[in-house]
Amino acid sequence: MTKILITGAGGAPSEGVINSLLKSKKAEEIIGMGSEPTDLVLSCAKRKYLVPYANTKGYKNALISVLNKEKPDLIHFQNDLEVYHASLLRDEIHKTGCKTFMSEHSVIDTCVNKWKSYLAFKQAGLKVPLNMLLNDEEDLKEAFKKLADEKGNVWFRASSIGGGGKGSIPTNDYNLAKSWINRANGWGDFIAAQMLTPNTITWLSIWYEGELVVAQTRKRTGWVHGNRSASGVTGVTKVGETCSIKEVDEIAINTIKAVSNKPHGIFGVDMAYDKNGIPNPTEINISRFFTTVLFFTEAGLNMPEIFKDIALYNEFPKLDKKINPLPNGLLWLRGMDTKPRLMSAEQMENEVITL
Repeated sequence: MTKILITGAGGAPSEGVINSLLKSKKAEEIIGMGSEPTDLVLSCAKRKYLVPYANTKGYKNALISVLNKEKPDLIHFQNDLEVYHASLLRDEIHKTGCKTFMSEHSVIDTCVNKWKSYLAFKQAGLKVPLNMLLNDEEDLKEAFKKLADEKGNVWFRASSIGGGGKGSIPTNDYNLAKSWINRANGWGDFIAAQMLTPNTITWLSIWYEGELVVAQTRKRTGWVHGNRSASGVTGVTKVGETCSIKEVDEIAINTIKAVSNKPHGIFGVDMAYDKNGIPNPTEINISRFFTTVLFFTEAGLNMPEIFKDIALYNEFPKLDKKINPLPNGLLWLRGMDTKPRLMSAEQMENEVITL
């Protein structure tokens, strides 16, 4: 039987992929691997292997051991840390007979580092907020002078590998910003940026050797537990909505081509609107699907299935539209410890009683 190994099993990003793959008509065997036992046991994978974190010494040997034992036909990684470190091991992975479907490492390196991404976007002439790398307190003082909005606020975030708005905080308080960076030991890593609006949108796509296979746009309405984060950003979408906006399509494609002249694999472009209503790319989630990929699957676009069919069988989807094939206005509602639901705005209104 054909086997697929999914890493980060049990975590929400990976389970969306696993549950999508389990819906495939080809019924491959799905194996899970992860570094958090309390997550791993919750996975829908058939067998589950506990391994060290990808940035630790024992990861490589553990990964190769799992590959040699299970002999999977394809492996897919679902978080930036593991994507980056596993990318460096792809030759060893391929020697076991297991396939990968990833961008070249130089592209991954650019995308997982927000400062490198920003420089690539800017060099390509994309509309992006001005960013500054903060090496010391003098840089921080300069950032407040150059980047503050009318309320004096500047956006701060870590540049290094990590999702969920790692280290992000908006503030107009110099001392708070300095303490925040000190606490994270973040000098030389943290970035200051001009503020964008809270309105965000994401363009998820699969490419093969420079050709776009499929892409779908999704708006976001808030973050789960956003009120418990200093920045309001948690990386966990509360409500997603399918949409189709030509300007977003064009900006997303240009953003991807800013980091790769021959895109290959998964590219998810995150954008936030500026005060003039223009989507600004903030990052590319490289070689992984976003957490709510099951949204598209339930709506009729199974992107993990498309991904593995290309990687394993060289089979490409037959779609009426490559870009935004799903209907606009589909909602994906999420919360903690509740099953997500797919519905329209009209359906939601019909279920809610307004007094």
